[in-house]
Amino acid sequence: MFLQQVINSLMIGSLYALTAMGATLIYGILGILDIANAGAYLLGAYVGYYVYTATGSLVLAFLVAMAVIGLLGVVLHRTIYGPILAKPRTLSIIPLVAAVGLFTVSSDAVRLICGAGTKAYNFRFPVDVIHLGSVSIQTNWILIFALTALLLVILWIILNKTKMGLAWRATAEDPDIARACGVNTNSAMALSYILGYGFAAAAGIMTGILYNSITPALGEVPSYKMLAIIVLGGLGNPLGTVVAGL
Repeated sequence: MFLQQVINSLMIGSLYALTAMGATLIYGILGILDIANAGAYLLGAYVGYYVYTATGSLVLAFLVAMAVIGLLGVVLHRTIYGPILAKPRTLSIIPLVAAVGLFTVSSDAVRLICGAGTKAYNFRFPVDVIHLGSVSIQTNWILIFALTALLLVILWIILNKTKMGLAWRATAEDPDIARACGVNTNSAMALSYILGYGFAAAAGIMTGILYNSITPALGEVPSYKMLAIIVLGGLGNPLGTVVAGL
């Protein structure tokens, strides 16, 4: 029983880490708690559902949802968060209120456009469950854990082995000094939203596959668990977020 619960917790924890990663990246570079990241989780699940239903390709569903939601994050930063943060003496509560409003709008928009009912991915492997002694492992779990690990490895490579990752770390450390040294801080901020919202979208699709159901309320629970995880992991710390999620 204990080993079974460990396996369960690793799978759920990896989803938590992936969902919270976007909020961590955005806090690290902008210093704001982006509750709207839970809206990206919700919208990603729905975009992925419609792409998968239309094409039957799970790979395409992930790619399209992550790209669309990632670009949506960049648009939100340019049109909403950027202008708010650009104003002098902006209270820290203002971008948080804006984020809560965006999350509420995303939930209600999904409810109005897609309906309030439950939608099912209906994705299944030929073998549903693998039994190893007293331990049962769903094949969906293996897919989710493998995809999560792959995305987190890609994130580590981007942040630690690329010039864009170096720009992100410099901007997160001190945006004014980074800008004075010639770092394109706008690109670093865009990277935060592309990766953060894209990862949240992927987590939403994985949740839909895991539970075989998505609803407009899908982002409500992750919205507050995400905050607990990024605080526990150290605000703006990607590695700490993974540990805290697990």
